[in-house]
Amino acid sequence: MDYFVAPVAKLIAELSRLPGIGNKTAQRLAFHILDTPRERAESLARAIINARNSIKYCSVCYNMTDVDPCRICSSGKRETSIICVVEDPRDVIAMEKTREYKGLYHVLHGVISPMEDIGPEEIRIKELLERLREGEVQEVIIATNPTIEGEATAMYISRLLKPLGVRVTRIAHGIPVGGDLEYADEVTLVKALEGRREI
Repeated sequence: MDYFVAPVAKLIAELSRLPGIGNKTAQRLAFHILDTPRERAESLARAIINARNSIKYCSVCYNMTDVDPCRICSSGKRETSIICVVEDPRDVIAMEKTREYKGLYHVLHGVISPMEDIGPEEIRIKELLERLREGEVQEVIIATNPTIEGEATAMYISRLLKPLGVRVTRIAHGIPVGGDLEYADEVTLVKALEGRREI
């Protein structure tokens, strides 16, 4: 970084802290920002600051929002008897892009991971249980990722919810559409077999 003047070096250092951005990409981005008109650079800076200052978590589902409760929780068009449990706010976006799911969400903000010292208390499982005590929810769809931690979290939540009389389902995992069997690993094939359905 000795090659760059201090403000440029600082900009590169900050950009390289972003996920997926290495030093070379950070340098390209920094010089792109410096080459753009001042108004565009200031607009970018304002957008970052505005997003950081105005985004909070919904007090009901814990998704990212700029209003509380969020637009999904306050919508009168959603199916309130179904909650889809996801790991991260980005998972809500992925589900919404399908345009098929019409229920509500609950964002855990992580998964149980003993290796990283994350237990059930560190994610929003307690808040999910509080929502279910209201009695309106009939089904909980667990849509955690098909990782060891995601599966462990799904099993843990399932065991907690069964005594409450709520139907607990898990999204299917397996071969993606357009995928080839020969390239699928054993775990993916096992999940595909387990999730098979009659046609």
